[in-house]
Amino acid sequence: MEETWTTDEYGASHEGSVGVLLADGAVPGPVYFDSASGAGGEAVGHWSVYDGRWSHVPRAAALRAVCSCGWTGPEHAVDWESIGGTPFREAALTDADTCLEDWDGHTVAVEATTVPLPAGVTDLVERLVEEIEKLARTSPVAAVKAARRLEVAAARVGYWAAHDTHKDTTPDQAAAALGLSTPDTRKLLARYGRWSVYR
Repeated sequence: MEETWTTDEYGASHEGSVGVLLADGAVPGPVYFDSASGAGGEAVGHWSVYDGRWSHVPRAAALRAVCSCGWTGPEHAVDWESIGGTPFREAALTDADTCLEDWDGHTVAVEATTVPLPAGVTDLVERLVEEIEKLARTSPVAAVKAARRLEVAAARVGYWAAHDTHKDTTPDQAAAALGLSTPDTRKLLARYGRWSVYR
């Protein structure tokens, strides 16, 4: 199973993972492994399987971060001579961690392109979260009530904001301002505006 990374803010719109490049620059497809029982198998796309140990498994030439938005990070060449007999997953773990750092940088860059929030709103939300977390340590049920109040307030203030956004901007413009994909933006606005995403 492939490991992926997401943030609370951007979810599947910016889902990252370690991507593999072959020596010719191609991106390999998933590798199919038969099960021992002969009852079928599974396709695996995790970067660590591309070690060339089997005839049907290509060998990675480089690792790089990739994102569901289409962004790709810098290539990190795999030094097979240095790896020797060390398992690929273990030997290239540092490169995989570097890919995560590259993707983290990408999400920071995405945030910088989105519509800015006033500092007062950001500070207020952060303080509110801190207070509810503090409350949860002494009265979890009260924290749940506070979280529910936030949910209700978000639905109330989000309703007209979603309708005005829908009226004043195109889906692509709204997506760019929010740092989300256009389909995810449509879903978000439909949820807040309480209309069908299929309308």
